[in-house]
Amino acid sequence: MLAGRRVVLGVTGGIAAYKAVEVCRRLVDDGAFVSPVLTDGALRFVGATTFSALASEPVRTELWDAADPIPHTRLGQGADVIVVAPATARLLSDYASGRSADLLTATLIATEAPVVVCPAMHTEMWEHPAVQENVATLRRRGVHIVDPEQGRLAGGDLGTGRLAAPEAIVAAVRAALAAPDLEGLQVVVTAGGTREALDPVRYLGNRSSGRQGHAIAQAAAERGGDVTLVTAAGLATPPGVRRVDVESAQQMYDSVLALAASADIVVMAAAVADFRPVVVCAEKLKKRDGVPTVQLEPTPDILAALGATKRPGQTIVGFAAETQDVATNALDKLARKGADLIVANDVSAPGVGFEHETNQVTVLGADGHRVEIPLASKRAIARRVIDEVVALRTSHTRETTP
Repeated sequence: MLAGRRVVLGVTGGIAAYKAVEVCRRLVDDGAFVSPVLTDGALRFVGATTFSALASEPVRTELWDAADPIPHTRLGQGADVIVVAPATARLLSDYASGRSADLLTATLIATEAPVVVCPAMHTEMWEHPAVQENVATLRRRGVHIVDPEQGRLAGGDLGTGRLAAPEAIVAAVRAALAAPDLEGLQVVVTAGGTREALDPVRYLGNRSSGRQGHAIAQAAAERGGDVTLVTAAGLATPPGVRRVDVESAQQMYDSVLALAASADIVVMAAAVADFRPVVVCAEKLKKRDGVPTVQLEPTPDILAALGATKRPGQTIVGFAAETQDVATNALDKLARKGADLIVANDVSAPGVGFEHETNQVTVLGADGHRVEIPLASKRAIARRVIDEVVALRTSHTRETTP
C-alpha cells in the first residue's frame, strides 16, 4: 500500500521526536519515498543527519531554501500523504488557525493530500480546552488524528500524552491512503492456534503464531471495516481493532458464532484444533503414574457451522494449511464447508506458514476462480486477501443489481 507513495514526515520539537526515527524507518521499509521536514524545535531533540540517512532524501528545515524558491508548494503538491509525529500543541494551534510559521506548517496548508497528525505532550497540555478545540477543528476538516497514549512522560510523570507507537502511526498512514471499501461493514477475523487442555499444565496445540490473522484484522481496519479479532495468540492488538481473547476451540466457536450473527465478513485465519481430549485431568499428570491414555474427540467445526448458517450477502473465508496436494485438499474443504473463499498454503515450503514472517498462498473461490499470491510479508498477504474479499463482494453486488 505504501510502495512508491510519497510521504512527507514532519517532526516537531517534543521529547517524543526520537520515536519519529522509527516511524521513518518503518515507512521506508514499506516502500514509501519519505521526505523528512524538521522544525527548529525538532532539531533540539534529534539530529538532521539521522533522518537524512534513513529517509529517501535529505532533511529539509528552511522555508527560504535558495535551491527551491517554493519548497512548501513542491512538497505539498507532490505528497500522497503527510504525517506529523510528534505534533506539539504549537503545531496544532498553527495548523488549526492557518498560521504559516515555518516550512512544515506552510506545507500542511499547501497540500490537498490526506494528513495524519500524531499529538504528543504532557497530560495537562493535552487536556487544555484550547488544545482540545484545535484537535476538534482539525478532525472536522478531515485530518486524521492519532490520539496520544497513556504511559510514562518526560520527567517521570504518568498520564495521557505519550506519542502513539510507531506501528500505530504507520498503520494510520496506510489507513489514510486506503480505499474505504469496507466502511460500514462488520468484519470478524480469527487468529492463532487453539489450545486443548490435557491437565492444568499441559495442552494439545499447534505451531500457529497468529501473525497472519492479526495482519488480516489490521488490513481490514485500515480499509474502514468495523473489525473484531477473536484470537488465541499473544500478539499485540492491531490499531482500531476490538479484541476477544480465547484459548480453546469451543471458546472460539462460541465467540465467532455469536459475532457472525451480525457480521458481513468472517475470515477464519485461526488454526483451530481438530481434536481435544475427552477427559481433562483436574490435577497435573505425573510421570510416576505411567504413560497416560488420552482419548480424543472432535472439536466443533467453526467453518462448517458458519457455512451452514450463512446469510445472504455474508462472505465466509476459510484457511487451509496443507503439506501435500494443497489445491485438491483446499478445494475439497471449500466445497464441504460452504465457504466463499479458501486461502490455502503449503506450510512445509520454505518461508511459508507457521512461525514465519512471510507467507505464500493460493486463494480459491467457490465460483471457480483462482489467484496465486507469491511469497511476501504476512502484512502484504493480508492486504491481497482483503483485495480478493472486496472483489468477490463487488462482483456479487453487480450480479444481484437489476
